Amino acid sequence: MFGLSPAHLILILIVVVLVFGTSKLKNMGKDLGGAVKGFKEAMKDPEEQARLDRQDSDRTIDGTAKRTERDNDKV
Repeated sequence: MFGLSPAHLILILIVVVLVFGTSKLKNMGKDLGGAVKGFKEAMKDPEEQARLDRQDSDRTIDGTAKRTERDNDKV
């Protein structure tokens, strides 16, 4: 692999962990995973996506809005 021995790869990994820290690497991995998941969802079959969109549009929220005291002060 590009002429790098396992020892070189371990050394590079240690330097990366020291520079970025484990929490930042964890966040970067989580962000990358979310991006890949979003990309996969965007590449779904268009018919399946249209069906899911129809299901989402069929959902409605029943209820009434009430004014709070703070809202009454603004009016």
